Amino acid sequence: MTRLNLVLLLAVLASALYLVRTQYESRRLFTENDKALSESRRLEVEHERLQAEKRAQATPLRVEKLAKEQLQMRSATPAITQYATQRAASAPAGGASR
Repeated sequence: MTRLNLVLLLAVLASALYLVRTQYESRRLFTENDKALSESRRLEVEHERLQAEKRAQATPLRVEKLAKEQLQMRSATPAITQYATQRAASAPAGGASR
């Protein structure tokens, strides 16, 4: 009978140790998951902020301002516009007549 009690005691101890280890692992994984979700939310907010900043940087007024200041470009006016004309096509060289 004592042998059976000893085997049952060892089984209960092994089960208790396994339960403690499983709970510890579960808490550790839950904490990692929570940290990953927080990081994901932080990255989403950062992405949205960067997208808004990108849209603000690409406004037509800002692009025009940068073109004038940094590239020394100027607006097209009739005074500086050159027009190209297309000459009329000449008669075919073969001289085929009808």
